Amino acid sequence: MTKGGQKSGISLGQKLSYMGRWVPEYFWQRLTRGRPPSRVHLIVALADHFEPSIIPEDGAARAPSAEQERRLERWCCEYPKIFADYRDAEGHPFVHTYFYPAEQYDRSHLSRLAELCRAGWGEVEVHLHHGVGTPDTAENTRRQLVEFRDRLADEHRCLSYGGGSSEPRYVFVHGNFALANSNRGRGCGVDSEMQILSETGCYADMTLPTAPFHWAQTGKTNSLYECGLPLTGRAPHRKGRDLARGRAAQVFPIMIQGPLTLDFHPPGRRWGIDNSALAGRNPASLRRLENWKRAAISVAGRPDWMFIKLHCHGMDPRDDDAMLGAPMRQFLRTLVDGAGARGETLHFVSAREMVNIILAACDGGEGNPGDYRDHRFKRERPGVADPRRNRASEAILKG
Repeated sequence: MTKGGQKSGISLGQKLSYMGRWVPEYFWQRLTRGRPPSRVHLIVALADHFEPSIIPEDGAARAPSAEQERRLERWCCEYPKIFADYRDAEGHPFVHTYFYPAEQYDRSHLSRLAELCRAGWGEVEVHLHHGVGTPDTAENTRRQLVEFRDRLADEHRCLSYGGGSSEPRYVFVHGNFALANSNRGRGCGVDSEMQILSETGCYADMTLPTAPFHWAQTGKTNSLYECGLPLTGRAPHRKGRDLARGRAAQVFPIMIQGPLTLDFHPPGRRWGIDNSALAGRNPASLRRLENWKRAAISVAGRPDWMFIKLHCHGMDPRDDDAMLGAPMRQFLRTLVDGAGARGETLHFVSAREMVNIILAACDGGEGNPGDYRDHRFKRERPGVADPRRNRASEAILKG
């Protein structure tokens, strides 16, 4: 199985069918988006599907508790030391957003990870694997999301708040890529998942693009947009209205896609697909950066603010070198040192900060995008805890 839960070794016909879902849209974008401005702000976020229990050879297995603790402690100790010197234009370090799986919740692990994040090395958001083997239900999905959301907010002081409300808000990544039951009924089972996400406080989804040749991939690619179909139906993100400058977003969660491009210069091959995943076999590089920039993901009318949402599995032992080793260090060194010569102003952001900057662009924001990291959703809970909070959570659980 691949990390996305899709069987490997699919036929040529299946590959062509998969590519037919998005390649026409990709070429149309290349024709209509034109060249990016000569000088751009690159807003870079890394969505880490962070699973300390991962066993690469068996997606259903879990690493022993001692091994999970060793992996996590090593990460929390080594990451700040390795990446302290790689800073963006405003002095912010390169960080991960840790999408921790709700169904694998461990209080001690989350406490250690939250400590790392409070020290300035990332933020924690919501991840969920469900419907594997047996389709999940809407009721169970809602329960898992609400319980995990409240644990993150109340016990670990993670997540964010907006609009003066004390209700926690979050960014989401679907663990099986099958967002809103988009993978032919596999790895989810809940057609109304997007509506449930909206009702439980999710303001943005960062699931896409999918792993190579995964059937949950939408035809709409390289876009920032609102779902265009009813949130109660299956895969409402198949279509949508692109976010645009001067038009506030209305439908949440908004969809934040990472680059998905054809790669005509991969090492050792004639061509390939770059789905913006960082992995041991395909680490970050300046060559791949050019692929990501060609995707030109931006808010319409604000092409000089370019958004690059990458993803990875930080705890996968096979990807250790790509995460903490020489390839990543070399990439960040050349990315930072050569930014000026390439006409780039770098902004390393969390998932939350990326969404805030996107919403600021929609609201007509000008100047430095880094000034809008806390534009709408902030980490601090406003005022005194609202006594209606528990009643609201109970109402959500009851549907």
